[in-house]
Amino acid sequence: MLHTPPARSLAPRPATGTGTVDLTVVVPAYNEEHRLPRTLDAICRYLRSSPGRHDEWELIVVDDGSSDATAAVVRDAAAAEPRIRLLAPPPSSPAAGSFTHNHGKGHALRLGVLASRGRRVLVTDADLATPIEELAPLHDRLDAGFAAAIGSRAHPGALIEVDQHPLRRLAGRAGNRVIRAVALPGVGDTQCGFKLFDGDRARAAFGRSRLDGWGIDVEILRTFRRANWPVAEVPVRWAHQAGSKIRPLDYGRVLLELLRLWRRGVRERLSAGALTVVLGYLLLSVLLYKGLWADVGHRYLVDSGQDQNQWEWFFAVTADKVLGVSSLSDPFFTELQNTPLGVNLMANTAMLGLAVPLAPVTALFGPGATWALVLTGGLAGTAGAWYWLLRKRFVRARRAAALGGALCAFAPPMISHANAHPNFAVLFMMPLITDRLLRLCEGTRVRRDGVVLGLFLTYQVFLGEEALLLAALGLVLFAVGYAASRPAEARAAVRPLARGLAFATAVCVPLLAYPLLWQFFGAQSYHSVLHGPAGNSPRAFVEFAGRSLAGDEATADALAMNRTEQNAFFGWPLLALTAAVVVWLWRDPRVRALGWVAFAASVLSLGRTIPVPWTGIVLPGPWRALADQPLFESVIESRVAMAAVPALGILLALACDQLCALGAPGTDKAPGGDKAGEPGGVDRALRIAGWAAVIAALLPLAPTPFTTADRVPVPSFIADGTWRAHVPKGRSLVPVPLPSPGNAEALHWQTATGLGFPLPGGYFNGPDGPDRRGIYGARYRYTSALLDEVRRTGRVPHIRQEQRRAVRADLEFWRAGAVVLAPQPGDEALRVTLERLLGWQGEWIGGVWVWEVHGGT
Repeated sequence: MLHTPPARSLAPRPATGTGTVDLTVVVPAYNEEHRLPRTLDAICRYLRSSPGRHDEWELIVVDDGSSDATAAVVRDAAAAEPRIRLLAPPPSSPAAGSFTHNHGKGHALRLGVLASRGRRVLVTDADLATPIEELAPLHDRLDAGFAAAIGSRAHPGALIEVDQHPLRRLAGRAGNRVIRAVALPGVGDTQCGFKLFDGDRARAAFGRSRLDGWGIDVEILRTFRRANWPVAEVPVRWAHQAGSKIRPLDYGRVLLELLRLWRRGVRERLSAGALTVVLGYLLLSVLLYKGLWADVGHRYLVDSGQDQNQWEWFFAVTADKVLGVSSLSDPFFTELQNTPLGVNLMANTAMLGLAVPLAPVTALFGPGATWALVLTGGLAGTAGAWYWLLRKRFVRARRAAALGGALCAFAPPMISHANAHPNFAVLFMMPLITDRLLRLCEGTRVRRDGVVLGLFLTYQVFLGEEALLLAALGLVLFAVGYAASRPAEARAAVRPLARGLAFATAVCVPLLAYPLLWQFFGAQSYHSVLHGPAGNSPRAFVEFAGRSLAGDEATADALAMNRTEQNAFFGWPLLALTAAVVVWLWRDPRVRALGWVAFAASVLSLGRTIPVPWTGIVLPGPWRALADQPLFESVIESRVAMAAVPALGILLALACDQLCALGAPGTDKAPGGDKAGEPGGVDRALRIAGWAAVIAALLPLAPTPFTTADRVPVPSFIADGTWRAHVPKGRSLVPVPLPSPGNAEALHWQTATGLGFPLPGGYFNGPDGPDRRGIYGARYRYTSALLDEVRRTGRVPHIRQEQRRAVRADLEFWRAGAVVLAPQPGDEALRVTLERLLGWQGEWIGGVWVWEVHGGT
């Protein structure tokens, strides 16, 4: 199977006492004076008749506070057969008071199992509804390597000789459904009172148990599952026996015990250690964004370019649609930017999955607070989610999972995007999606897991589609690598995985039909974004990012598109450590598959061509096979290296887990080392060298706090509402130069005024030309191109009449109410140009130059 033992496993307790026996049979009894003689006789006759299997055995009856002659019956039987033991004090004993109260089946089984000495332990009900002769197939399953074999009435091969009353049967089935949903998915029958356990594991599990009632079966089986001790369901013969001790109220008590079990599971998952790790992630994230939190709403991430303005605008527009005056408009479209054509929000990274639930935060505290909260909480949440997955499926040691989770969330590519791209940094759904896919491969609850996967995928679409595409690529690479190592397991997983994906698709299609139709075919949709060659340099993999502790900003800047696209920069120590880990743990098929993912994703990220450093040689890159395919054609190929990040994090966690296991008591021999626990041997040297290598690989990558600066103040003409007297309702405010990906400060003006006026131009993705190719920002019109040229050159052009007509046509197209020029470099040339174009001087109002226009006149 793909998954490994979980983090919390139990060390089996050895049988107590001076000697062991082959089998212990434990029978809980409460007021069973009439049925016990027949049951004890049947069990003893069967065990005596199979000396090859049961040379030495014992039969323990636990009297759970009976008020009849149950204890006397057992004493009489023990007088004839000394291998029968009674757990109950003498009637005259002062301790008898604690036994005279009926504690419940769970309490009785716990006493009996903990007193057992058997290498195997059978627990069976006093009514022997499942005949003792059904023990043989349970033994066969333990012989095959299972830790427990449980009788099942729900198995297709089971034989029900005498059925229950229909109402009792209906209640039992309903209870089983609840049990499967809450605690034990995939187990058909938890309550059949005929179970055979490995003795040591049974004593460990019952010793940890806390339930006293009928829920003990669920608790024990859940303990076995969490410890990764395999349990087999075996069909048995079963016949309902009159005189059952289960009463109608007992079903309610079982539900209460399930609730206790669920609450305990939640507390275990939120244990002090796990909480400490998550709080550590949060503290690190807060330290990285301390400059932003120093004055929320008035500080700006320097390396974000214009992206912070853009994201705050997305959050503000979404809050307005959820809570404000736009709540009845189309949720995926707005004309507040790029007026009058508008912006397709689904075709942009609006991150509605967080923007919508955080709309109240945006409305109360402003979009700057939402921006800081999404980045800070998103990084910590992503690390916590990877930590959870690693502890659940890959490693036992908490510190191994903590380091792996930290690398997955705080690796240099993630930190680079955390400057400005929360859709690539806030990836807490990816571990949840991965876990659900692994569940589907196990094939236990295909329908439920498929439905949940569909909901997860739907939500991720509203967080970031490109990140989901890259994650899917990484998962496909892993599947290929794992299938090459374990073809039989891969073939066995194909069918349940395909069925689960079909259920997921059935969930996604109706939920995403309208949003995706709007994204690809609605107003201002486009079909691809051209960005030119954007592969990683091979050198980028061995260098350090500018934000890393050992990084040099100049070196990193020369090897990346910009500081938000430093998509490799793992550093040579981490790459060397990863190579050593793959060699060290090569026998593990997961390691081989993860190593393949890291290598393949890195090579793909080099782009269509691969320049060989310092040689002038250029090789063809494998990305060219994907570059022109649907969906991939818009991907910046250097980002594919981000698919290697989880692979590196999991490999790091696996290696650290092995280092933690070296020398730990009760562990098996570590790969390449001495027997665990031998002091002063190879293990100790390997541990020291291993942890030194981990520190040497991770310390240079430690992220440093993001650089922030005070925001450019919003002109008082905007901030105090003076603009309202100059921009009539239904008209737009035209900033100069027009908002663009390179200058989007006007978006901040807009969010600062509560989105009171629309803007032409902007920073978004939209269509260009009849073929609807995607571009960043609005299509250039004559006026926007002319003013950008003036700003760039600082020269006032010669103005002719046809230019004035073109400008006025543009103003009419934009439904302009006022043209506004804020102080900026080159503003004198811009002011003179505007005066010559419009034919009159602007007014200095509230710190800006204003030309009041009405549709171009």
